[in-house]
Amino acid sequence: MKTPFLILAAAAAVSIGLAGCSKPGLEAPFDKGVCFQFVPSGDNAGKFNKISEKVPSLEYCAAYLEGMRQRFLRLGGNRTQMMGAYQGQFIFLEPRGIFTAPNLKARPYLALVRTGDGRLAVPGAVPEQPQN
Repeated sequence: MKTPFLILAAAAAVSIGLAGCSKPGLEAPFDKGVCFQFVPSGDNAGKFNKISEKVPSLEYCAAYLEGMRQRFLRLGGNRTQMMGAYQGQFIFLEPRGIFTAPNLKARPYLALVRTGDGRLAVPGAVPEQPQN
């Protein structure tokens, strides 16, 4: 009775150990207080361009990237999405909001939402307008 259980436990431990050895995806730089723009290229690679130093938080980095995106649009660009990185986190600027994830393979979560007038806010900070 104990033998099948021990075999299953050993197999589970080996599979967990092998999963831990798998290659992680591309990681964002961990430079303290530095905001980067990320330009992806093929095969899970890309280039990190330094945007600003002494940035106090991820929200400020997202705001710097949003300002850069808007300036590019005013100059005639057409990219509505942009990627960045801040202290080991990837930042994804999208029309519906700002998302963040620890790597490119992880599912991003919502960090900031766009208000009705286009500003960025923490989710839940702006009360919803009542529906008529």
